Amino acid sequence: MNSRRILIVDDDREIADLIEIYLNNEGFETEKAHNGEEALLLLEQTSFQLVVLDVMMPKLDGLEVCRRLRKTQSVPILMLSAKAEDMDKIMGLMTGADDYMVKPFNPLELTARIKSLLRRSYQYNTTIQQPVEDSALRIGPLVIDKLTHSVHAGTTALHLTSTEFGILFLLASAPGRVFSAEEIFQHVWKEKYFESNNTVMVHISKLRDKLEHETGDKMIVTVWGVGYKIEG
Repeated sequence: MNSRRILIVDDDREIADLIEIYLNNEGFETEKAHNGEEALLLLEQTSFQLVVLDVMMPKLDGLEVCRRLRKTQSVPILMLSAKAEDMDKIMGLMTGADDYMVKPFNPLELTARIKSLLRRSYQYNTTIQQPVEDSALRIGPLVIDKLTHSVHAGTTALHLTSTEFGILFLLASAPGRVFSAEEIFQHVWKEKYFESNNTVMVHISKLRDKLEHETGDKMIVTVWGVGYKIEG
């Protein structure tokens, strides 16, 4: 599988073409879709390692594409929107996006964000051979395997985004320890944290809901004013 194939989804063909030029120059293979229905069809037919997804599109908007995609795939999604308000960003993240950028954007920054998202999305899925017993964390009913980038509750596989997996893996690596939002952001996103950043909170909320749905227990505990932890 080509690990550098990216799907660009934007009804503005000039923007899609611009993104494609910059990504091709960085050695990525790209395909383009110009509406939500076309994007979902391509995602059914072809494996992509990342999706750049515009919010405002005809037929199906980016939020609905993201919702449908998250039912079956955990491919990293970087969402683009002309709306800069916090609630718009939260909506994008709550539907399953891993990152969010506001238009207009600097193509060089977009390329850097894509590279960063790819690194953190696949950093746990390595081809280095390790003993199977050392590759998995077990906490409560969960088995979290960093080699296969998978999480199981009994025989049920949990469909987590790469960001959700990174957060869960971090918390489960030190049960009982409280991680601040800043620590989680720096470990998982590997970027500088800003106090007004609510990205961690949104992803924690989504992850907690998924854990509760499969295990009957939210598992992740909020320590108000401090951070988050998972109990062993």
